[in-house]
Amino acid sequence: SFDELVENYSEAIRGLTDGGADILLVETIFDTLNAKAALFAIEQFFETAGRRWPVMISGTITDASGRTLSGQTPEAFWNSLNHIRPLSFGLNCALGAADLRQHVEELSRICNCFVSAHPNAGLPNPLSPSGYDETPEQLASEILDWARHGFVNIVGGCCGTSPDHIAAIARAVSSVAPRAIPEIEKKLRLSGLEPF
Repeated sequence: SFDELVENYSEAIRGLTDGGADILLVETIFDTLNAKAALFAIEQFFETAGRRWPVMISGTITDASGRTLSGQTPEAFWNSLNHIRPLSFGLNCALGAADLRQHVEELSRICNCFVSAHPNAGLPNPLSPSGYDETPEQLASEILDWARHGFVNIVGGCCGTSPDHIAAIARAVSSVAPRAIPEIEKKLRLSGLEPF
């Protein structure tokens, strides 16, 4: 039930923060109601603790329909969960970078926070030695294109990615400026900090 989920998420949040976690990440979300239970537990915890931790949210587009398993488009997913004021909002898992691109681009147009993307190394392939088809160079090339178009602030890999994939992504995007977010940049400058 929703209440049981809230109770379980509350226990996890206490364990993470007691253990020194700096950020709470609700990720691989395919069902928005489950995510709402997690975010409800997080807000309750913040009230009790008297402070907030940064929250990252990452959903999963499950197939070519461009929707989460519970049927939401990326925009509907954002509208359902942005009340938590996330540090970042994005997508991970289920799809390779080429198939995830249009959905990351959609989030980049509507999110007023950092956008994250952690695609798989392509689709699962039991005949591939790694279980996935995309090489580190292929995945990095696709993510580099996202970065050059200003879609993302935080990038990485999910299923099928290896340290070589992550290293290739880091090298590829190292000279590209992250996605601009005027509201956040203005707040940072007013605080006397450089945006990026």
